[in-house]
Amino acid sequence: MAIPYSRTLAFGIPWYSVLIVLGVLAAVFLAQKEEKRLALPADTAIDLALVVIPCGIVGARLYYVFMSWENFAAHPISILYVWQGGVAIYGAVIGGALGLLVYSRIKKLSFFTAADLIAPGLLLAQAIGRWGNYFNMEAYGPAIVDQAYQFFPLGVLIPVAGGYQWHMATFFYESMWNLLGFCVLWGIRKRQRCRGNVFLWYMLIYGSGRFVIEQLRQDSLYIGSIRASQYLSLLLCAVSAAVLLRRAYRTRENGWRGLAFPLALLAAGAAMARWFASGAGYGAALAVMGVCGVLVLLGGSRTKRHTIAAAMLLVLILALDAAGLLSATAAGGDAQFSQLLHTLLCSMTLPALTGWLIWLAPAADVQTKEGESQCPSET
Repeated sequence: MAIPYSRTLAFGIPWYSVLIVLGVLAAVFLAQKEEKRLALPADTAIDLALVVIPCGIVGARLYYVFMSWENFAAHPISILYVWQGGVAIYGAVIGGALGLLVYSRIKKLSFFTAADLIAPGLLLAQAIGRWGNYFNMEAYGPAIVDQAYQFFPLGVLIPVAGGYQWHMATFFYESMWNLLGFCVLWGIRKRQRCRGNVFLWYMLIYGSGRFVIEQLRQDSLYIGSIRASQYLSLLLCAVSAAVLLRRAYRTRENGWRGLAFPLALLAAGAAMARWFASGAGYGAALAVMGVCGVLVLLGGSRTKRHTIAAAMLLVLILALDAAGLLSATAAGGDAQFSQLLHTLLCSMTLPALTGWLIWLAPAADVQTKEGESQCPSET
């Protein structure tokens, strides 16, 4: 399993293409199941697929071309040679979102509702599609030096001059993260009060995993010295976390309770700041997360049972984060394994902390004026 037996399934058909198609079919199937629940007209999922998928393909190609223009400058016609490879998932998401926006405007359909319709299936499709990188022997991380970690699926064998070398299987890490994220989205979708929340959770979950996993990849697309996908992930996380928290803490109260939203936002910001910190800086960010979380917890009016449960969850989240700090600074430990564990825990704790803060938000009847909608305009 460390080396794919072939890049093609049969008759020269690439496994990559087969898996992409399977992912798309799974996404369309799930969207069809969601149509009725979201009160959408029949066949909306099929109509969306006919628009979003072509736009996604074009966007994926244009994003890749833009990020690696030096490979196309001499022969611009090669931009059309899609069969030679060269697409990027973020380009597909951007292109698909633009197509979705145009479609929703023409059909007078809520963009947020349509985005919620496709978000869970999109993450599942990404989980399936990542296995195409396995068959193409791409999207891998740094070389694994310690023989104790040279096994599949932690690593894969990549051809080098004179043989093969073990590398981190970052495609597998991201596939498993996306699969876990899909399970979360599918489980919480019915409990979201505002349209668009499922899509916001998609951006937060996928972005948090992609930001840290991208640091391990050896084939990133760069803008100067910056990994493009990594900082786009950071932007998605910041925007989605801020909007989700703002929707949960739509309060005009003064005093202690009026500080709930700024404190929640600061806690989420500290969680993202850990990605740039190590040692004392990481510890400081962790401390800010904990202090802000405790203040939000103490500022609410909750039952004793609720408060105890919330406190225990906060301790668990901070303990996972502290484990990340210890793994990154452990003396004598394997540096690669510590880095991998650290990035995994960072990915887990940002969505977990955001969800915890939303859970602590005041009840709907005390956070808005009488008759005021808790959600933004959904037209």
